[in-house]
Amino acid sequence: MRIAGKIVLVTGASEGIGAACAAEFRRAGARLSLTARNQAGLEKTATADDLVTPGDVTDEAARVRVVERTLQKFGTIDILINNAGTGLYMPSWDTPMAEARRLWELNFFALLGMTQLVVPHMRERASGMIVNVGSIAGKMTLPWFSLYSASKYAVGSLTEGLRMELLGSGVRTMLVCPGYVDTGFQSHVIGGHPPARVLQGKRFAITAQQCAQAMRRGVERDARTVVTPRSGWLLIALARLFPGQAERRMAQINGTA
Repeated sequence: MRIAGKIVLVTGASEGIGAACAAEFRRAGARLSLTARNQAGLEKTATADDLVTPGDVTDEAARVRVVERTLQKFGTIDILINNAGTGLYMPSWDTPMAEARRLWELNFFALLGMTQLVVPHMRERASGMIVNVGSIAGKMTLPWFSLYSASKYAVGSLTEGLRMELLGSGVRTMLVCPGYVDTGFQSHVIGGHPPARVLQGKRFAITAQQCAQAMRRGVERDARTVVTPRSGWLLIALARLFPGQAERRMAQINGTA
């Protein structure tokens, strides 16, 4: 898809990958509609040409508002980037159900809600792309991140199912699976802390800008799945080819073996 002149709606756009996406797609010539809970962060991310709609996308009224305002200002939505998400570093067997539900409300149900609002409009125009930000943790389960992994597996399955549902409609879907990205993600998690060995891996992290560049290139070539960095594909392949060894290794990192 050619990005220049396209209308791009980004959720979770106040910092991290969302803010980097705003900058990257703006450089490629897109016009932007940005939303997040953090109004100050949004205003820092945005330029005078962008539409800014503060709000919590777990709230249906907030989702409706950002979509309606985008259509009112620009007349269309060409690309929806479902980026908003959060983490939870707690064992699945010991996580309070309220916190588990908070994770799923943002990582999955808000994403689904935004998709349901935007896809009918795209279908009418027979054009558009839904970009869902998953995670490498949605391709290989991380035991220090079990519920997060489960939510991102669900995002991946939804993206693939949506692609088949919309086949022939002109609307495409793309799944993005970042690895360790150097952002403030860990300071915004619902609860818990990552293992020390995971924190040590931060030196191998990519930047939010590198992640956004990979996403922009994926949209331009109509990719089905973008794993960034590309070396993540090797980890995914090894986990699938040697599941027992991979599980033992992950358990060691988690400090449970």
